[in-house]
Amino acid sequence: MSDSSVSLADIISTVEFNYSGDLLATGDKGGRVVIFQREQENKSRPHSRGEYNVYSTFQSHEPEFDYLKSLEIEEKINKIRWLPQQNAAHFLLSTNDKTIKLWKISERDKRAEGYNLKDEDGRLRDPFRITALRVPKLKPMDLMVEASPRRIFANAHTYHINSISVNSDHETYLSADDLRINLWHLEITDRSFNIVDIKPVNMEELTEVITAAEFHPHQCNVFVYSSSKGTVRLCDMRSSALCDRHSKFFEEPEDPSSRSFFSEIISSISDVKFSHSGRYMMTRDYLSVKVWDLNMESRPVETHQVHEYLRSKLCSLYENDCIFDKFECCWSGSDSAIMTGSYNNFFRMFDRNTRRDVTLEASRENSKPRASLKPRKVCTGGKRKKDEISVDSLDFNKKILHTAWHPAENIIAVAATNNLYIFQDKVN
Repeated sequence: MSDSSVSLADIISTVEFNYSGDLLATGDKGGRVVIFQREQENKSRPHSRGEYNVYSTFQSHEPEFDYLKSLEIEEKINKIRWLPQQNAAHFLLSTNDKTIKLWKISERDKRAEGYNLKDEDGRLRDPFRITALRVPKLKPMDLMVEASPRRIFANAHTYHINSISVNSDHETYLSADDLRINLWHLEITDRSFNIVDIKPVNMEELTEVITAAEFHPHQCNVFVYSSSKGTVRLCDMRSSALCDRHSKFFEEPEDPSSRSFFSEIISSISDVKFSHSGRYMMTRDYLSVKVWDLNMESRPVETHQVHEYLRSKLCSLYENDCIFDKFECCWSGSDSAIMTGSYNNFFRMFDRNTRRDVTLEASRENSKPRASLKPRKVCTGGKRKKDEISVDSLDFNKKILHTAWHPAENIIAVAATNNLYIFQDKVN
């Protein structure tokens, strides 16, 4: 499909690997979830390992209408989070603006035949014609992957849900909207506990909103949430039931020399992610990605510029609303590298050990199978070199907001509008 004819429903809105990395789920604006499964090694096709093919597609959410508020609730999937696998089936949580659903994805390759009360085509038999008792048998059939909704968690959010995060206890999860964070038990749908509420009594006094929230990967009592003011609060549920008083407050003091009309907008944090080790967390604002040590609240230990060359373009980015784009970020499995998106179908990778960084492009032209990605450079002024692209020719409609990194290998998934690209480290 060419980019000019993209239907809005096909735009990918979230990407997430499961815990093993063998499944990759995407959600889109049309409320669909598509799951890709990694092919197992095949001796006749030695390179097939690593290829991801469609495993299951299902409609997770439908558009709804809130009659009390006269509001349309769109079906767009905001987030998907996998649950750790306990048995042969897989479970995931998916959410739109208002409703979270727990889906079970299971395989069936046998079916029962030889019922007593119905024929093979499903019609009921006349009881008077049944003269012998039959024992139904399981017969093999073509593999079917079924997705069924097991729980629906609704009516707990007044504002739009921006995050869901499964706790390390594997029993509870949180959901966050603009002003509140709720704690759910995965088995209980009719009640949740409000653990953060930043709604002022008078809405005119509202100064910030919650932009993202996540549980710590190992400590089930600890979670963080980020705000539109560029701060992150770490909360401990052991200290009190309502976590309005944070345990730690992460904020970098502003450099007065770089203050401008846009400072507040570009300091808003669009994503926060704990490292797999649980020692660090990463925050993404409009121009940079920062790594924080949980033991040091005063300033980040690393700051990586994503697209500093856009600082001079903030005025036009404000006019076309791009300045409000919410870029996500992710850690490599070993926490040694981080990745986040940019414009023009570019995405950035930063190696934390060597301090090297690279800009790569996800596009049809340079994504021939097994071809290497060439690093891209953006020219910010002066004479443009042959390989460089000028800032003025960047396409701001082609943005990479959603990326994911395989939990154990150097395989990444990058969503560029309606296309999903999967890249992997070259193995000689």
